[in-house]
Amino acid sequence: MFRTRLIRTAVLFLLVFLIPAVGMAGNGQKEKVKNVVFMVGDGMGVAHVTALMLDGKYAPIAMERAQAVGLVKTYSANNRVTDSGASATAYATGHKTNNSQLSVDVNGKPMETILEKAIQKGMKTGLVVTCDMTGATPAAFYSHVSSRKDVESIAAQLVDKPIDIWMGGGRQPFEKRKDGRNLLDELKEKNYQLIFDTKQIEDLQNGKVAGLFSEKGYMPEYSQRGNYLPEATAKTLELLNQDNKKGFFLLVEGSQIDRGGHRNNSELIIGETRDFDNAVGVVMDFAEKNPGTLVVILADHETGGLAIPANDADFNKGENGIQFHFSGKGHTGTMVPVLAYGPGAENFSRILDNTEISALLKKLMQLD
Repeated sequence: MFRTRLIRTAVLFLLVFLIPAVGMAGNGQKEKVKNVVFMVGDGMGVAHVTALMLDGKYAPIAMERAQAVGLVKTYSANNRVTDSGASATAYATGHKTNNSQLSVDVNGKPMETILEKAIQKGMKTGLVVTCDMTGATPAAFYSHVSSRKDVESIAAQLVDKPIDIWMGGGRQPFEKRKDGRNLLDELKEKNYQLIFDTKQIEDLQNGKVAGLFSEKGYMPEYSQRGNYLPEATAKTLELLNQDNKKGFFLLVEGSQIDRGGHRNNSELIIGETRDFDNAVGVVMDFAEKNPGTLVVILADHETGGLAIPANDADFNKGENGIQFHFSGKGHTGTMVPVLAYGPGAENFSRILDNTEISALLKKLMQLD
């Protein structure tokens, strides 16, 4: 009898004192989600993350700080292998669409996005990417077009949305347009601070910001753009957190991991994934200091079919080196990782369809 009591007491002690309560506030109540940072490693599969770990000799990376890990199915409405447009649409709206479409259904009807819902709720919003601002992933959160190539329409829709802070590349469709509009002038009229050099980011103090750091398309690759992504992410978090009464939704994309996969370039993959992970570290630090911040890290799809086989199949030997092999130069249909940290993180610890991600976020953010 005494032994049974002792065991019960020990178990109770473990349950109460040693097992952490994920998502619980200090008063024992479930912590509510106030802020969401949605981080996309474009084209980033499990092997891409593994390559970064191998390159760093398994020193801890920021993504390892996640409290929950799952997998995401990425297929689109019309293809077993998605493109960024259809995948980002699923994340943004909770619905499948055809490849190349952005936040419209298969018939071209606009579908409301999680960013638009956040704006309606009075939340602050932000976008920080290393591609062009009209690129498929960011564009799916604020625009509605039947073709991701319609960059002039996408740019106009961005300017028409009251997004507090956005930074990326691709200045051309904002000022050299067929319709003669100068969207940069329109942004000035709306009291946006326009910046065209990443060195200007550190001087930002408050207010709305529009950053365009390349003339066309993508920003330079990681080796030329410095610490832009982590620094821009840190500054955006700082600005969004000012007078933060109703919370914020921030999208951060490491856009050029995908480029490394398309080129079958393992060095570019590792460099871009490391840059993205550095931004993850910035966000994790913020989340630790600001209760109510949910961080979700995932990919839109895998690119390149990366595998990391050993140099020698004889595993009776010691270390025999590794190789980087690619199955192709396009996207693949394999599932991608999802990692989560903060209140509600436990919801992502399973196999999810990409449409379920949006549904979970809307529920946790109380947007429906």
